[in-house]
Amino acid sequence: MNSRSSSFGTSPVRPHPRRSFSSRLSIAYSSAERGENGAPPGVSEPQIEEEIDEIRRYELDDPVGYFEPVDLRYEIDWVQDAAQEQARRSARRRNKAQGFGRGGAIGWRHRLYDSYEAGQAWIVVTLIGAAIGLNAAFLNIVTEWLSDIKLGYCTTAFYLNESFCCWGEGNGCPHWKRWTGFAPADYILYISFSILFAFTSAILVKSFAPYAAGSGISEIKCIIAGFVMKGFLSFWTLLIKSIGLPLAIASGLSVGKEGPSVHYAVCTGSVISKFFDKYKRNASKRREIMSACAAAGVAVAFGSPIGGVIFSLEEMSSYFPLKTMWRSYFCALVATAILAAMNPFRTGQLVMFQVKYDRSWHFFEVIFYIILGIFGGLYGAFVMKWNLRAQAFRKKFLTKYAITEVVILAAFTAVICYPNKFLRIDMTESMEMLFWECEGDHDYDGLCEVKNRWSKVLSLAIATVVRMFLVIISYGCKVPAGIFVPSMAIGASFGRMVGILVQAIYEAHPNSRFFASCEPDVPCITPGTYAFLGAGAALSGIMHITVSVVVIMFELTGALTYILPTMIVVGVTKAVSERFGKGGIADRMIWFNGFPFLDNKEEHLFGVPVQQVMNHNIVSMPTTGLRLRDVEKILAENKFSGFPITEAGNNNTSVGFVGRTELRYAIDRAKKDRSVPQSAKCHFTPPLSSTTPTSAVPPISFETMSSTSGQMNIDFSRFIDPTPLSVHPQLPLETVMEIFKKMGPRVIMIEHRGKLIGLVTVKDCLKYQFKVEAGENHRDDFHAAEGQERLWTFINRAGTWFSDEALRLSGGRIKLRTGDHGRRRLEDDGARRSPLTSASNLPLEQQLMLDGTADDDPDGVELEDRR
Repeated sequence: MNSRSSSFGTSPVRPHPRRSFSSRLSIAYSSAERGENGAPPGVSEPQIEEEIDEIRRYELDDPVGYFEPVDLRYEIDWVQDAAQEQARRSARRRNKAQGFGRGGAIGWRHRLYDSYEAGQAWIVVTLIGAAIGLNAAFLNIVTEWLSDIKLGYCTTAFYLNESFCCWGEGNGCPHWKRWTGFAPADYILYISFSILFAFTSAILVKSFAPYAAGSGISEIKCIIAGFVMKGFLSFWTLLIKSIGLPLAIASGLSVGKEGPSVHYAVCTGSVISKFFDKYKRNASKRREIMSACAAAGVAVAFGSPIGGVIFSLEEMSSYFPLKTMWRSYFCALVATAILAAMNPFRTGQLVMFQVKYDRSWHFFEVIFYIILGIFGGLYGAFVMKWNLRAQAFRKKFLTKYAITEVVILAAFTAVICYPNKFLRIDMTESMEMLFWECEGDHDYDGLCEVKNRWSKVLSLAIATVVRMFLVIISYGCKVPAGIFVPSMAIGASFGRMVGILVQAIYEAHPNSRFFASCEPDVPCITPGTYAFLGAGAALSGIMHITVSVVVIMFELTGALTYILPTMIVVGVTKAVSERFGKGGIADRMIWFNGFPFLDNKEEHLFGVPVQQVMNHNIVSMPTTGLRLRDVEKILAENKFSGFPITEAGNNNTSVGFVGRTELRYAIDRAKKDRSVPQSAKCHFTPPLSSTTPTSAVPPISFETMSSTSGQMNIDFSRFIDPTPLSVHPQLPLETVMEIFKKMGPRVIMIEHRGKLIGLVTVKDCLKYQFKVEAGENHRDDFHAAEGQERLWTFINRAGTWFSDEALRLSGGRIKLRTGDHGRRRLEDDGARRSPLTSASNLPLEQQLMLDGTADDDPDGVELEDRR
């Protein structure tokens, strides 16, 4: 056995029998669970609750993961968290029972407090829902104004957007003016505003809240599953996300607000719930709140409360009990009601692209619906593949140039989008135009006129291709950015194009038997419905979600008639998407970033025992023989989340597991009494005082520390988990992964006949999975890396030429680079980071995560890993 146990000398002692689960200490909280007669002598129930709160405070201050440096991330042990909550409830229940046993009566204050405790969840959910609704209304108003201000201004009130400025004016609006009336000047101003908005958003994100960049859905999925990132749900992240999101959307970048809506909604829940003790230090309760917040975020983004709940169930939550569903529904209801009361568009619509259809569909259109579904599946597969390659290129070469990248992307997007009227306007406004029926005044730029039909088909085709390219290169840049709306806009433009073509075919052959079901005096084809269904197909294709898309699209239209077409389109999209791989863009980003997340939707078949995956290098602690200085040395030299406890000697008989947080807490309590020397002996099992006492003096216990401050023994046995999860080394790896998914332990011990031979964590399982997948796709990764190198060389040369020309034309006054030495250093740095020079087949970010070095530079991680 290749294990690295502690080398501190000890004398063998008699093995202690394991205690049963009913009497386990559950890692420093077991004094509340031992026996039925309450806590041990000298320990009061309030003291137990205070001790639980204190240890949880230590955990918040010392976030680590097993085999991971102390920095930003750690994983919640759901088994431990459940034991903590059970201990707290047991202590309170016994405290209440003892009050009745002494003849006491429960006063009105206690009853009022109990009522407050029972209803605290609903108070929290109501406050969070109201805050999310208010924030969503604010973002809608600001985003519309910023998007319109690029094109012109309102002469009556500068703070009004075009819609409010021209309220009730019909087609003509004398109050809304272009900036100059001269097309080239307006073009330049449009580009300038785009650059300004993008630069402001990027600089805010980089300077104040790097975690505000990206969508946040991938990270929140991991957080709800138990992966904690300090600062990701902070107040500063909420503030900068709320300010930077309208700026990023108004800049014209092909990014959306629906994904970031989930992030700022969960941030809102995290900030508000911290004011309530019930949720402040209870991970399970916080997880319920986060699931409810995710539902509310989608609800206000799409105006779809039921769709938000289904989205949280289908995509976000790995654990979704019935009470969480009910609270998610209530939170989404409150948020949507507040948004409706604010009425940000003054039309009664919750989102701009809500639409109503009063026509039915025909069965011959199913053929074209299937085409839309195929497009949605192919779109999702294509964009995910190339966006991940763009993300890898960005992470490898552009990490230091995040703001420059955003500015260049905004300028490039504005330059190529302005000539196309479907790309020039905001994406939500574009979808509103494309969803409309061709009746009344619902005609944008002659979209419904027959004479413009083929020019509009060409314009929509160009908009589809260009927007798809922009989504690939823009999603993942360092501004708040989602992919829901850009994907829906792409699907809508493609769907409207298909609808126009079908309408043209019908008008060319109205008497064909294929169109026999069409009524003579009623328009047979509604191109707007094709745009609507195309948007749903693209959303389903990029996210790999089904039921929630159907519900969201139904709530957007309110038309029961189009539920069946939507289900057909989404079903075809799902079938096509599954042919190109499992998981949507959020799941792929989790894999790309190397987060330790096991997806319940994945099925694994490795055919190997867990012994082949486990970590053999173990740092364990013997039950006796260590002194206080030795324990502190182990804690200082090893940043693991806990340590196995083995019998003293060399037999490696497993006794239990002690968490790092609990051990730190215990040591700090011992140090409060200065009489405890560094040479004090530490015991991790209760001394056999009745038969074979280990010392002539009793050990220090934390209840009698003041009276035994001069003793030389410290008893840590109350902080040991005597029944950690352990499995046989021949257990299949797939079964171990299921244990991690369903029970959520932080670490599983591998024992053979009572002997500890290894440990396994989620990261060990994922490390093996990554190696298997990298071995299968090594050739593709090699060619992708070669292409990235060539692209970076071209960008360097183009940048050098541009800077040289600027230097020449300005007569030496404009210098855009620091010289050839700086360029060569940059190229050398890029070559050093190339995966071509790496001995491993794994992507660089996964090597860092799995080797435990991903978080060595906190600032760099915050700027690199937010997608």
